[in-house]
Amino acid sequence: MKELRVGMVGYGFMGRTHSNAYKRLTDFFPVQHKPVLKAVCARDAEKAKAFAENWGYERIETNWKKLVEADDIDLIDIGSPNNTHKAIALAAAANGKMIVCEKPLAMSVKEAEEMVKAVEKAKVPNMVWFNYRRVPSIALAKQLVDEGRIGKAFHYRATYLQDWTISEDLPQGGPGLWRLDSKVAGSGVTGDLLAHSIDTAMWLNGAITRVVAKTATFIKQRTHVVSGKTESVKIDDACMFLAEFANGSMGTFESTRYARGRKNFNTFELNGADGSVYFDLEEPEYLQYFEYKNPGTGKKIDSHVTGWRKIHTTNSEHPYMNRYWVPGTCIGYEHTFLNALADFVMGIESGNPTQPDFRNALQTQRVCDAVLESARKGSWVKTGVKL
Repeated sequence: MKELRVGMVGYGFMGRTHSNAYKRLTDFFPVQHKPVLKAVCARDAEKAKAFAENWGYERIETNWKKLVEADDIDLIDIGSPNNTHKAIALAAAANGKMIVCEKPLAMSVKEAEEMVKAVEKAKVPNMVWFNYRRVPSIALAKQLVDEGRIGKAFHYRATYLQDWTISEDLPQGGPGLWRLDSKVAGSGVTGDLLAHSIDTAMWLNGAITRVVAKTATFIKQRTHVVSGKTESVKIDDACMFLAEFANGSMGTFESTRYARGRKNFNTFELNGADGSVYFDLEEPEYLQYFEYKNPGTGKKIDSHVTGWRKIHTTNSEHPYMNRYWVPGTCIGYEHTFLNALADFVMGIESGNPTQPDFRNALQTQRVCDAVLESARKGSWVKTGVKL
């Protein structure tokens, strides 16, 4: 078995989910590469050391430049804040490293284009961690679409709701709250939450061609953790937008961190001429499916037996589930990263790169930027997406 020597940048939430995937990969998937946790990099040496000891990394670094130049590293995992993605990715590509990067890919389309150019010039394998594609239920929805069971698409609607920033006393910035600092995050819910919704939507329903959006920032000022001063909040707390897809269907998207009681409420519904699918991340082991026409015969289903099916996606026939437990038993959030990693590694081994890679994630970045531009202008904006 070959070694896949990993250098992790960041020790936060994503650092934990990714590290768990590396440690469990060969337990569940018959790949030829075994991840080896070589080094974790962070500015705080003490916290990095504690993380390394807990997860089993061999050493720590406090300078990411040393990490990307190290001879004993094959793969750079970028799990650090958004404003660091470009510099690390460019340097990693220049040093011939494989790269996996947290979403959103970059702070802007301009940055993302530079990153795509760098990895394609270096010809290094790359992936962006849009992990929700690897939820078995969502992967099944993609299978149903590809099988023609939905037919001509008419509507796509998505919501992604949380409530963790409602308190006026919550500060911004620093290691824990950088997502509220526009200089570090780039945007608020658009880049953080809607990027997931957009990636899923275009994976299932094709390119989004233009959007019209409205954003809101409910609390205008917060204390900054680093400066200690009261500073303006420049990220979007909430965003709603309408979308047009290349296939002629219409889309609605809503995201906020001010939906009291919602912790990670992520849903989508796709309605077509022949059927519909609906997914809710709070019940990830289910996909709801409405069948109007039989795709094999093209005939309408008898009206007295039509209705929504709630499919429990735990059979071995369902995506990824043949690697886990017996039917009726569920996998969790952490397995979506494990599934993504397995697809990435199998892509390396087969020569068929997995998606989404940097170029694919650039298209999601185009939509995010168009959404923010539309919110500023108050008008429709073309995305320029090319899938």
